[in-house]
Amino acid sequence: MFTELNSILNASPDSITPGELIVVSDRQSDASFLVHHFLSFYLRARCKVCFLGLVQSFCHYSAVSQRLGLSLTQAKERGQLVFLEGLKDSLSILIPHERNAESQAMNFLQDPAAGLRSLYEFVQSSVAGSGSSEDWGPPVLLVDDLSVLLSLGVSAGAVLDFSHYCRATICSQLQGNMVMLVRCSGEEEEEDGD
Repeated sequence: MFTELNSILNASPDSITPGELIVVSDRQSDASFLVHHFLSFYLRARCKVCFLGLVQSFCHYSAVSQRLGLSLTQAKERGQLVFLEGLKDSLSILIPHERNAESQAMNFLQDPAAGLRSLYEFVQSSVAGSGSSEDWGPPVLLVDDLSVLLSLGVSAGAVLDFSHYCRATICSQLQGNMVMLVRCSGEEEEEDGD
């Protein structure tokens, strides 16, 4: 899958460079295909993947992955993939009768000024403990789309802190990798041109 892209990136599922932080930024063209590429890439490389799906549902990513020859459901069942369904979990926080006691990761929605500690703790627990008999490769954090947190009222400082803590844990301490998609709106484009 995406052999030309792997060639350009000088990457192969057989040889992963540990400690990489990849930030994918899109302005005029949709870069979502890169999220699908990296999800497929790291699952094929037998990495333990924590995916923060803040934009699309699990069904969306699963359908695309099926076309790429991967089953996200099987990856979840094996313990290789931990998927945070941000859209669904957001509703359980914002609509009290939909409360989901299992997931505390999106608790920051109750008070965005409090920061992203609950989300970081979710990531940390997802990549730290394997919970299965499989021996997975290095942990990987995929985030689609980091800029959604700003739209939800989280401060830019809290998003940066979250990113730094995740990088320190995953890239430095655990020698894993991170891929984060960040979308730029038209306003940022105009400001850059001035």
